Amino acid sequence: MQTTQILFGTDGVRGPANSGPMAPDCILKLATAAAHHGMKKYFASHGDHRFTIVIGKDTRLSGYMVESSLVAGFVSMGADVILLGPLPTPAVAMLTRSLRAQMGVMISASHNPFQDNGIKFFGPDGCKINRSDEETIEQLTTGKIPLANCLKIGRAKRLDDAAGRYIEFAKATFPRGQRLDGLKIVVDCAHGATYKVAPKVLWELGADVIPVGIEPNGENINLDCGATSPALLQQTVLSHQADLGIALDGDGDRLLMVDEHGHILDGDQLLGLIATLWLEIGLLRGNGIVGTVMSNLGLESYLHSKGLTLHRSSVGDRFVLEKMCTEDCNVGGEQSGHIILKDYVTTGDGLIAALQVLSLLKNTGQRISEIAHVFQPVPQILKNIRTTYPINLQSKSIQQAISYAEKQLHPHGRLLVRPSGTEPLLRIMAQGNDKPLLDKVIEDLIAAIQPVEKVA
Repeated sequence: MQTTQILFGTDGVRGPANSGPMAPDCILKLATAAAHHGMKKYFASHGDHRFTIVIGKDTRLSGYMVESSLVAGFVSMGADVILLGPLPTPAVAMLTRSLRAQMGVMISASHNPFQDNGIKFFGPDGCKINRSDEETIEQLTTGKIPLANCLKIGRAKRLDDAAGRYIEFAKATFPRGQRLDGLKIVVDCAHGATYKVAPKVLWELGADVIPVGIEPNGENINLDCGATSPALLQQTVLSHQADLGIALDGDGDRLLMVDEHGHILDGDQLLGLIATLWLEIGLLRGNGIVGTVMSNLGLESYLHSKGLTLHRSSVGDRFVLEKMCTEDCNVGGEQSGHIILKDYVTTGDGLIAALQVLSLLKNTGQRISEIAHVFQPVPQILKNIRTTYPINLQSKSIQQAISYAEKQLHPHGRLLVRPSGTEPLLRIMAQGNDKPLLDKVIEDLIAAIQPVEKVA
């Protein structure tokens, strides 16, 4: 069994559309391999029940091509396919469970530009498949897989009420009897997978909704909008004198919010706020929450003052969920805005996380600026080094540079150097109270790590 993954990164398979792993022939092989593995692991045939796979996608132009390639591979293996159309990633996870399917697939490159696309796989429990499953599927793509007999080829059909099912599911996570009447909310859907469902959920709960980023054309997903580009949300909140703003990313699993003054609330602030709320009402489990190695030290200190622990996982909401299960926590997430509320969902869900914050606002009657900035972040610097090929972080010179940087920051700072699992980037993050020192540490590390094409 191979241990070095080529196709799969931090969050599924991802790359430029129509080339490499995201070319139709590679997608076809991936689909047959995934179905073959899934049938062996998840399926015991009985009666008329057939191996079933649900597929959702975001709004990228290449989604049609990827969807067709996946369907061809799946049905050639004898699997039936249920097509959901454009829906957020957490909706695919939920519907995989709800429809009693054996696998779920989301076609999306998340926050990446439209030129990229990706494929995320879910098991029957709605959780992303694990590393072992990914390695098995990768190995299978290199061999010959027997296809189904012509009499057992699968069928594909569309689920017409898929969006409606998710809308009702999301609304059911909001406290019964509570309404959003009186709140003016800007929601930026990034021209992505939530462009229909997010404004509708907020409107049906009573909010005065100002939607932006709801005109996808196949090429504008995440373009100067959404959770990765909050300027549009900030401007719209201020110009409309809204109570707050909600920004989602292209596939809806990431959340960023701004208060009525246009100040940003990132994933760490939102995690701290939700943890505070759930602690007060007795919902918080595990005596803490799960963050990642990127989580701000300010969040850790704040939680400690509440008698809570910040458990850190590797970057990626799948690793966050694994840690949540290990520590029996029901709140976890990332600074980038992936927030998992395990009582409701098995993956990051920006809309459902936002509803928890909105519930707190209605309960307190306060402005979001008065309650949401729960801690003072420790200065943090993140630099991205764009690379043409993987950098060997284990080389002696780089290890020496990293070790020296860590000694400079110790004991009141943190350093993280890691390759991105979704883009050709090396990420360098430093935290600490001494910002000039952080700047110097980052600059020295960048000088030590070569070759470098571009520093973002």
